[in-house]
Amino acid sequence: MPIPSRKKNEDTPKFTSRCMSDPKMVSEYPDEKQRYAVCMSKTKSSLLEQVCDIIEENSLGNTEALTPYNFIIPEDSDYVDFEEDIEIVEVGAVAAYIYKNSHTDELFYFSSKGSHCVENVLLEFVSDAAEYQGKKVNLGKPFRTPDGPKKFSVYVKNDKGNVVKVNFGDPNMKIKKSNPERRRSFRARHNCDNPGPRWKARYWSCKAW
Repeated sequence: MPIPSRKKNEDTPKFTSRCMSDPKMVSEYPDEKQRYAVCMSKTKSSLLEQVCDIIEENSLGNTEALTPYNFIIPEDSDYVDFEEDIEIVEVGAVAAYIYKNSHTDELFYFSSKGSHCVENVLLEFVSDAAEYQGKKVNLGKPFRTPDGPKKFSVYVKNDKGNVVKVNFGDPNMKIKKSNPERRRSFRARHNCDNPGPRWKARYWSCKAW
């Protein structure tokens, strides 16, 4: 059975959506992950497109270790319901030590005091930062972050059992999950049938869509 071909000037999201919903493709490849792989094989015509896919994946957001500088206790009105199981935990003491690259004045934060190097540059110690201890957070309950770095954040435990903060969602774009084509395209591009672990931004971006 011929696989749908990409039309002239048809962008990757539009082609992927069309390919994924093609009746013959659905019949031939009922497993969505397999169908997605087959459809994507028709779009990987250049290394540039593969690089763009990686950039798009990274643009979904990031995972941060907790420091006093990114720790937020949201207001009740900031929370959004993603229908996830929620656990309330107490965050232990976290101290940050501030260091500076004396050549660029860029600041870095470390959980331990000592000699730290970045890109073969020995950093200069600046000061201790404040600690927080005994604060309670909701794990698995996303909240809006008007001041960034992304549209939403959520506290979860990573694979090592540490509480981390996951930032996700483009603050400059609206989620259009009510548009079936847009939703299907987004979920196909990011393989949302297998969104990965909860401590990664892709998991939560897929939940939002």
